[in-house]
Amino acid sequence: MKDNPVNKAVLVFVFFPLFVISGFVSCTSQAVRTAQAEEYFSIGMAYYELGKFNDAEVWFNRARAADRTMVASDYNLGRIAFETRRYADAAKYFEGVLSLDPDNVMALKAAAYSRIKNGDLERAEALYDRVLALVPESADDGYNYALVLYGLEKYENCEEVLNKYPFALEEKPSSILLFARAQKAQNKVEAVDSYAKWLTVHTGAANPQGLYEYAQVLEDSGLYARAIEQYRDAIKALTKDTEDLKKANLMFGEARLLLTEDPENEEGLTAFGSAVTEGFSDTEAFEALLLDSRISNDRKDELRKIFESRIKEEEEISGETEQTDGEG
Repeated sequence: MKDNPVNKAVLVFVFFPLFVISGFVSCTSQAVRTAQAEEYFSIGMAYYELGKFNDAEVWFNRARAADRTMVASDYNLGRIAFETRRYADAAKYFEGVLSLDPDNVMALKAAAYSRIKNGDLERAEALYDRVLALVPESADDGYNYALVLYGLEKYENCEEVLNKYPFALEEKPSSILLFARAQKAQNKVEAVDSYAKWLTVHTGAANPQGLYEYAQVLEDSGLYARAIEQYRDAIKALTKDTEDLKKANLMFGEARLLLTEDPENEEGLTAFGSAVTEGFSDTEAFEALLLDSRISNDRKDELRKIFESRIKEEEEISGETEQTDGEG
């Protein structure tokens, strides 16, 4: 059967309008979805501003489902996850934004900070590297980047990054302290001056950890009188023991220095007794002190009696507690 030219014309005429209509319907459907997404997003923002994160999350997810190109939905879902301490989820949302918009500085910063909070410092390092490539003048982001490098024990790199922001190293206590810590970790004598500068610039509440570190670098540099002052300042500043810093250990640091630098002075023995009374019980640190040849054998015997009496008291208290528990 031969093709009929008329039939061909009809086919073309029929299918062309159908294609146009289909395209028109598709565009209309997309416009409707976009409008829906924007409406859902607005509702989500309203709940977010009210602090109703659960409701906000529901509406942001609806906006996201209606229009996957709305990166603002992912960004705000990331904000909610961060606010509710779901840092891994937050990072994933922010990184989802970056998959569509790789140079979005806000999302880069948010993703990097979420990775810090989640403990994923290697990912945070890579993200901050991208942030500073886009906004190299940002001292705050430089500080965060340096903080990550410090956490990764890349102390030289940490110091190098901070050196790029000289204004911060003159004015910002947090940057100066981190700079000093990076130098201390490298056993640089310059750490003494950096800690001294931090102490001059720092005007907030006393920082016992910083003061303790300063005392250590002073001691390592042979500046014993100044080190004792800083140990004492740290003891005064520490109003409550923390996981990393205990008053008894600070007091032992002061006592150890007094005992080794002026062995005949009774002040060291008194300071050691105070440290033990406060609760010092680090056997390893105590045994290291007894190995110091600058302390006489008689003085070592006195120290041993003080320390052993404290250990005995603790054992007696522990035994009484166990006995009471057993009776109960």
